[in-house]
Amino acid sequence: MTGERPAEGLPTFAQHSVLSYIERNPGCRATEISEAFGVHRSTVSRQLRGCVDAGWVQAEPGPIRSGHPLSLTDAGRDVLGEADRRRRDEVGERVRDWSAADIADLARMLNRFRTSTADHDTDQSIGADPRA
Repeated sequence: MTGERPAEGLPTFAQHSVLSYIERNPGCRATEISEAFGVHRSTVSRQLRGCVDAGWVQAEPGPIRSGHPLSLTDAGRDVLGEADRRRRDEVGERVRDWSAADIADLARMLNRFRTSTADHDTDQSIGADPRA
């Protein structure tokens, strides 16, 4: 799912992650996104540039020193909603033939995986920010 090119007009997996973060953390700055995902600021800037150019994200006025507060545009909210719907549909299609018990096991194990990284008490964990 992460390696495939998205449908025309939809965000890449990385852009989707950035859009989702901004939606959950309105007014965040690129440095916060970088820290949350444990990636270099230039990586986030590259993804943000594509999102801004597509009209999905806007940088609010603010002091340049700390970075501009970011927010989704109406187009950004729309494209994120469509991307979320398509990803849910794809997952649903992949588990279509699974039993309810298998799906419950997958959900339980994914939750265990997600929460186990939050249990590490270190600032060195890549992407350890629960807001990501």
